[in-house]
Amino acid sequence: MSDPSPAILLVDDDVDSCRNVSDILADLGYRVDVAHDGRSALDLARGRAYDVAVLDFKMPGMDGVTLYRHLRARQPGTVALLVTAYASEDTARAARSAGTWRVLRKPVDIPNLLGLIDQAVGQPLVLVVDDDRDLCENLWDLLRARNIRVGLAHDPQEATRRLAESRYHAVLIDMILPGGDGGTVFRAVRSVDPQARTVLITGCRPESDPMITQALAEGADAVCYKPLDPANLLDVLDRLVGPSPAGPR
Repeated sequence: MSDPSPAILLVDDDVDSCRNVSDILADLGYRVDVAHDGRSALDLARGRAYDVAVLDFKMPGMDGVTLYRHLRARQPGTVALLVTAYASEDTARAARSAGTWRVLRKPVDIPNLLGLIDQAVGQPLVLVVDDDRDLCENLWDLLRARNIRVGLAHDPQEATRRLAESRYHAVLIDMILPGGDGGTVFRAVRSVDPQARTVLITGCRPESDPMITQALAEGADAVCYKPLDPANLLDVLDRLVGPSPAGPR
């Protein structure tokens, strides 16, 4: 498992501003990477998973909303804060559509920014392992609305990579997966992080029931059946990882 200190990505073409915020965050114990344009930020994201990304909206080459769309595709568990001197309803609407968590006006209120980063880092991190990409996107929206960070994987191999990148509070595991099965993923979770809670998901009961019985005997925490009941799933997660902090709106 990588260094457990939260990792923050700062992206702004204002070099002095980045240096100032980076120094403060480093003093507070965060691992901080800095980029001054979108392409450099994406290069950094190839080598490290970030808990929070603080993105300037207006930058040469790629704006912050477009950058977050690319980051989210690679690292869906990263919480994005967008900072802008060009705040408008259109900017806010585009940011919400991309999935950013908050939009802050420049000049940034540093204590407020630090508080939001602390809140974002404190949100539970859940990994969803399912080859149904539409379901994954729906779960991302559902859980982000509850201030739960969401990682996504679509097969056992990708799940293994995600587990190596970050420490998850809970893992939702579809039992029927391409290139393997949910039982394999469950045992990988138990091996990498025995403290992570596990929720088994299935829509194919005759095929998956033996795997579910075995996983429950080995310590899986819960089972949810497809089609998923959102309220029931949220109740299960609240029970397993606790309700997430609401934070400011």
